[in-house]
Amino acid sequence: MTRELDYIKGMGFDAIWISPIVDNIDGGYHGYWARNWENLNSNFGSADDLKNLVKAAHDKDMWVMVDVVANHSGPIGDDFDQLYPLNRAEHYHNDCDIDWNDQGSVEYCRLAGLPDLNQDNSYVRQYLKDWIKGIVDEYSFDGIRIDTIPEVSKDFWAEYGAASGVFQMGECFNGDPAYVGPYQGSLTALFNYPMYYTIGDVFGSSKSMYGIRNRYNAEAQHFSDIDALGVFVDNHDNARFLNRYSNNTSGLKQAQIFALTSRGIPFTYYGTEQYYAGGNDPNNRESLW
Repeated sequence: MTRELDYIKGMGFDAIWISPIVDNIDGGYHGYWARNWENLNSNFGSADDLKNLVKAAHDKDMWVMVDVVANHSGPIGDDFDQLYPLNRAEHYHNDCDIDWNDQGSVEYCRLAGLPDLNQDNSYVRQYLKDWIKGIVDEYSFDGIRIDTIPEVSKDFWAEYGAASGVFQMGECFNGDPAYVGPYQGSLTALFNYPMYYTIGDVFGSSKSMYGIRNRYNAEAQHFSDIDALGVFVDNHDNARFLNRYSNNTSGLKQAQIFALTSRGIPFTYYGTEQYYAGGNDPNNRESLW
């Protein structure tokens, strides 16, 4: 990545968002299956490699935002000895499957079977806040992208964001602004998932552009700052635009122009600029270089 910063900057971008950096359970190539919170994912490189990347980016007037997870650990069933240092049963909520119609279940049960961290446990809560402050200080990150926002209570995110001391972009994977909007009170910003679906309707399915006006009007009632929301066309959790909309390259260009110039902070997923068209995870996470 350090060698390719000029490629990214050459497209006009002034920041990069990198994957979670913690050591992962075997098979967790993506970074979201934490095993040892005190170690880095050796598949990505060393601590010095990471520091060199951040320094090189800063030397080019680019910021670095790191992806972080505070909702769950890697898939180990109930064998918590595989984890460190959050390796006791009381560090996690009981094993149950999420009922998406019950917010209590969303916050206290397991996403995709992943052990759900118990932020009500004082040790876990403090460790996670100390950990985020530590990695930001150690590696000089400029911001954090926070995974699985709705799966943890708002009061924890307010403390966690404050502990980081940097810009926070939260991921609330939901298309209803009434559900997503209140989380902006706990963090700097959120991805504009409701607008993501409207972008697909308008530029992918050729529906009326009044949909954009209507979306903004709906969001004004629920978000405190629409201009701080992250606007995107593709990401690592959804099939790419060209996969969802039958290789509609003209629609993709229009959607990307909208994301770059509309209200909010534009995010471009790697490979979109090369017309990648992968399907659902993991097919939307193609190798680039």
